[in-house]
Amino acid sequence: MSPKHASKLFIFDIDGTLTASRKKITPDMEEFMSKVTGEVTVALVGGSDFVKINEQLNGQALVKYEYVFSENGLVYHRNGELVATKSIQEHMGNEKLQSFINFALKYMSELTLPCKRGTFIEFRKGMLNVCPVGRSCSQEERDEFGEYDKVHHIREKFVAELRKQFPEMGLVYSIGGQISFDVFPEGWDKRYCLQHLFTEGNSFTEVHFFGDKTFPGGNDHEIFTDPRVIGHTVTSPEDTRKQLTDMLFS
Repeated sequence: MSPKHASKLFIFDIDGTLTASRKKITPDMEEFMSKVTGEVTVALVGGSDFVKINEQLNGQALVKYEYVFSENGLVYHRNGELVATKSIQEHMGNEKLQSFINFALKYMSELTLPCKRGTFIEFRKGMLNVCPVGRSCSQEERDEFGEYDKVHHIREKFVAELRKQFPEMGLVYSIGGQISFDVFPEGWDKRYCLQHLFTEGNSFTEVHFFGDKTFPGGNDHEIFTDPRVIGHTVTSPEDTRKQLTDMLFS
């Protein structure tokens, strides 16, 4: 069934917007979002790969939402079907990728942190995810690093060094979540999903985006400031729900 106001498109970030960072959507929020999809057309866009996004949405991403853009839209599903993908490996080539990965691993090997675990670079279809603490850390270790990073700016300094080392590669660095940052070619930020939404014969009268990392350097900033989009900054899933209630149900 089509939403009541199908010409209105609401795009949602996932971590920090629909769910707590890397956690599953709560039953209350899941039920509330079902009401939202009955009112407007809904799209999801996240930096994580599809497996992680679907896990956060209790395996229901393709069932409950018309548009699902993982890896910033480099992997695109609509109505439960895979529509398009794009590969960073094909774009950059193995020589440049290996040079970047080697430098990043060496840099991380010289960091002293509260702890280190495993999976320091995750190779995704459309990006690299770089994680100084290691993505296999526990939730407690994730929280610990997040607090440590707020004080010592580990990711911010790391990104500055990468920009200095690889100025010619045309890469963008996007800090999001608690423990990592994404690396992808220029133009492959969350705005990438808009080309699919605006080139399929759609005639949306309003396009809204909701995200928590909308500040410069955050992984929601580019789409939040895109002139085609009405941006909304949220502070938590609870704040998302409050703003949507005011917009759609009051």
